[in-house]
Amino acid sequence: MKVAVAQLNSSTDKQENLEKAKQYIKQAKGLGADFILFPEIYMAFVPPSSDIRPADVAEPLDGTFVTGLSETAKRHQIYVICGIYEKALNDNHRAYNTTIFLDRSGKLLQAYRKTHLYDAFNYMESDTITPGIESNEVIETEFGTVSLMVCYEIRFPEICRKLAINGSDFIFVPAAWVAGDMKEDHFQTILRTRAIENTVFVIAADQVGNIYSGRSMIIDPMGVILASAGEEESLIVTEIDKERIERVRKKLPSVADRKPELY
Repeated sequence: MKVAVAQLNSSTDKQENLEKAKQYIKQAKGLGADFILFPEIYMAFVPPSSDIRPADVAEPLDGTFVTGLSETAKRHQIYVICGIYEKALNDNHRAYNTTIFLDRSGKLLQAYRKTHLYDAFNYMESDTITPGIESNEVIETEFGTVSLMVCYEIRFPEICRKLAINGSDFIFVPAAWVAGDMKEDHFQTILRTRAIENTVFVIAADQVGNIYSGRSMIIDPMGVILASAGEEESLIVTEIDKERIERVRKKLPSVADRKPELY
């Protein structure tokens, strides 16, 4: 299978971002990709210093943004994963930070609401985002088992370990990783660690520009970086060999060698 990662700059104009996403979906399919991953909250950039809140731009799952992505996924027969702001019922001040997962027919397979919010490094995501309360589940596809983690959640190894134990082959990580001292190093190190300790593929798409750092990556189960991006908008595409997981686990059976009764 082939995986594409779209490292993009998000503007404050939702329609502009949607049209750009459609073009990248078309381009990824033209390069033979079966999946395309977009960044976290790619739907719209909400400047932290502005009077606009995520709740002001949020849409329901059947809104214009998701519908547009769904139609494009169906047209090009490709899996699409993308971060949006989803309207939260009975909350006019906060929205959900949601990642949607669409199949080749445009059907919504999963809408995962970020559970672990970025209240760190003097930033309070919980001021404008309401946390999800349901854990992320694995999704079966014809290429293997897929699961999602979102940005800050990679700092919680328990999440990734649970997904690996539940059979995940590929962990997709949409991110809007805020730039800062040591932050880019953390992003790259933690992503590789999650891949190595769980012997799974980790595919991460970060926003770039504005306040974000880029450095998107596709990492194999041994921690090898198969493809990566820098600080500019880019589309990275690589072939994924699912059998690599089995070969690595024969050499490094760390998941099988766990002793959970001791933890």
